[in-house]
Amino acid sequence: MVMSSMGLYVVVCLTSEKHITMRYSLVIFDLDGTLLNTIGDLAASVDYVMRSRNLPLHTDDEYRQMVGGGIRRLVQRALPEALSKDDAYVDDCVTQFRRYYVDNIDRHTRPYEGMVELLHDLRSRGVQLAVASNKFQHGTERLVAKFFGDVEFLSIEGNREGAPLKPDPQVVDNIIAKSNIAKSQVVMVGDSGIDIATSRAAGIDSIGVAWGFRYADELYEAGATSVVAHVEELRSLLIN
Repeated sequence: MVMSSMGLYVVVCLTSEKHITMRYSLVIFDLDGTLLNTIGDLAASVDYVMRSRNLPLHTDDEYRQMVGGGIRRLVQRALPEALSKDDAYVDDCVTQFRRYYVDNIDRHTRPYEGMVELLHDLRSRGVQLAVASNKFQHGTERLVAKFFGDVEFLSIEGNREGAPLKPDPQVVDNIIAKSNIAKSQVVMVGDSGIDIATSRAAGIDSIGVAWGFRYADELYEAGATSVVAHVEELRSLLIN
């Protein structure tokens, strides 16, 4: 309350800006089905291999259940059972897939709505960001550069020769080692049970996203700390 020049008392209301707190200091994102919807290009590439060999094709929904374990596992799951056990045949298909996919990796791929904005908001608040994917390293880096090129990432980790795939926690441990951030301040965000299993093996929290290639039931059963259906729900868990 202050006195005006006319001798009257005026009530002055001061409103402080809402305090924003960050629950985590490092957020590790899966790529396919979490940051990016890549199923169109993955499906088209497998279809190319299958069609060239007169093998049966699959629907996008079927491919959603096949992805998550790297390219070789995707191709194996798409092949008829007898052929999927022939290592030389699978290797040949993987080579063919990779050649086609590298040339057509971003024709249908797009970020999920609101994801670019969320990444910028997290970085503007000092949160470190990283990507941990089972996609081959070159493809992971290429997609991140195209769709999130103006976002600063602490680390972009894809499948490298000699490195284990998720759910082995090595990729998460490598990222955390670069950050010097305590595990209690780290969370992994992913769309599959593999991502949740990775986070559990690494001893960090996990958030499952139900907009990707799997269903919420799988994420809950895998032991996700939380499961969200929309990017805005994810935002509310990361930015309080």
